Amino acid sequence: MRTILWFAMAACMVTFLVSGLQDPPWIGPTIAASVVISFVVILLPFTGRSGRAFRGAPIGIGTVVSVRRTGLTVGNRPELELTLDVHTPDGHAFRGVARYLVDLTEPGVVGPGATVPVRYRPDLSDGRVALATDASPAELQRVYNLVQVALGHLDAEGLRIAEYGLDARAVVLALRPTGEIRGDRAVLELTLRVTRPDGSGFDVTTSKAVPPVLLPRVRPGALITVKYLPGDETTVALALPLHQ
Repeated sequence: MRTILWFAMAACMVTFLVSGLQDPPWIGPTIAASVVISFVVILLPFTGRSGRAFRGAPIGIGTVVSVRRTGLTVGNRPELELTLDVHTPDGHAFRGVARYLVDLTEPGVVGPGATVPVRYRPDLSDGRVALATDASPAELQRVYNLVQVALGHLDAEGLRIAEYGLDARAVVLALRPTGEIRGDRAVLELTLRVTRPDGSGFDVTTSKAVPPVLLPRVRPGALITVKYLPGDETTVALALPLHQ
């Protein structure tokens, strides 16, 4: 039985759709957002029996609610139990539980608030899930996007940009508070200079409601990652990592 598997850990990035001076009509009154995944390969010890039982099962996205030790230790590695809020691509949500063996000295130990992909079995009613260690980065990205669509954070146009947009870098040239507040988010007017892959560039200005946690990431002079569709530079997505 293998007790250690390579796991592509998902680091969340919130993507805001940027289009001219005003939000396009398909965004509506709230900011459209998607989650883009950047993958960092880390060692994550894993209980193999559970993994085999969930092999090929559908994938959902879980947010860790709590972590506790089960009392079981194998090879000096304690078993942890994760309680997660799981969302599925078809719009369902449930409270799930996953267990895995871990070396607590590893930097990849999962804690509350972390977002992880999990496999779940619709035929089970006990909430058991398994970490999706066998899924490819492309498969996980697709699931992440579909979950965001199901949650209403991403529409068809946003999904198209997330899946087919080109990656580029941009510099925040200017930031101006508009004085408007949407929920807990301040609406900011951002001016960006985007560098295309061929080295040429273009400027775009937009007003966006930015979550408080992301405000330091859009200060003037900040270098950020963006996505845009070839031939349509009126809509740009800002990929802002939630965690460094």
